[in-house]
Amino acid sequence: MTEAEFAALCAWIAEAGLAGASETTLLQGFCERAAESGLPLARGVAFIDTLHPLYEGRTFRWDREKPDVTFADYGRSTQGEAAERWRTSPWFRMLSDGCSVLRRRIGAETALEFPVLRELHEASLTEYVAVLNRFDAGGVIGEMDSFYSGWMTDRPEGFSDADVDAITRLVPHLGLAIKAAALARIAETLVETYLGRDAGRRVLHGRIERGVADRIETVLWFSDLRGYTRISDNAEPEQIIPLLNDYADAVISAIHARSGDVLKLIGDGVLAIFPAEERARACAAALGAAREARAAVAALNARRGAEGLPTTDMYLGLHLGVVFYGNIGSEDRLDFTVVGPAVNEVSRIAAMCRSVDQPILISSAFADSFAAGRRPFVSVGRYALRGVGKPQELFTLDPDA
Repeated sequence: MTEAEFAALCAWIAEAGLAGASETTLLQGFCERAAESGLPLARGVAFIDTLHPLYEGRTFRWDREKPDVTFADYGRSTQGEAAERWRTSPWFRMLSDGCSVLRRRIGAETALEFPVLRELHEASLTEYVAVLNRFDAGGVIGEMDSFYSGWMTDRPEGFSDADVDAITRLVPHLGLAIKAAALARIAETLVETYLGRDAGRRVLHGRIERGVADRIETVLWFSDLRGYTRISDNAEPEQIIPLLNDYADAVISAIHARSGDVLKLIGDGVLAIFPAEERARACAAALGAAREARAAVAALNARRGAEGLPTTDMYLGLHLGVVFYGNIGSEDRLDFTVVGPAVNEVSRIAAMCRSVDQPILISSAFADSFAAGRRPFVSVGRYALRGVGKPQELFTLDPDA
């Protein structure tokens, strides 16, 4: 690789990184251009940790014989088989020894050093170079403290010293671009995890100014758990968080499956919306989510009961109304949520479930959104809701519908 080719590849990496190219695009473009410039690459792998509630990071793989880069998320490397694979990897050795480059000819003897070398030997590859680029303390986010990469050739004589020099000079540029792409994914994950999917997208698109809110019509969902206070008083402390997680997963998964957005987890309560560009469709989605959540909670209760764990049930209020949806708070601490009388009303409707002994209560505004002859509801009477001016007729699901 000439210096002109080296500069051209670095320029491409910078341009693609600034344009927001994905990690797969970056790795594929890098490997193809490097190979065209004379680097005898047969395979390339790169991985970087992330900040995600389920995954520790993501791996990207390029193979000269395959058309596209593949990627896979990997779980925690602190236990089980994943921990064993990590401890026997070249990068774990490099972190322990403090080195940044590990170069090995691949043969019958060196194949015994690392499991990955044995796999590469079986694939008739001839040399392997692992590169570790560490981040300074100020660049560390969560477990993301390094960029890891591995480069392989099948050329009989392996890499030349000039090839390895070019790889080690080029990889920091690639690592910087991939780190930028990974940070963008982390930002998206964090805002969607803590604000909700739609609210997170709005924040990432610039809706972060205090007082900026949209007036929208939406279906409102407010649910909580039956007898949670009693359970939390009587159950072992270490059982409380798993209980909340189990029931939250059952409820939130049902909401997300029907394109709803969870805005808040309030102890054992869940506040969600189904924006009502089309009223009937939004109400049908919320009602479908309610049925799926009840089924999921019933299955969860069967499992927890068989394990001798405390069980509970879900109360749910559904309402249709107009709210303000946006940023509320102080200058340096904002919440992206919904406010307005309809939010108060749906929480009062959910609270009435205990009084009328129904698992689901539905407002008349919600019920009226269904076409005549298709309403799967029965009235439970008119009730005065605390903090709400006028009594409201409430409905529940018709068991015969």
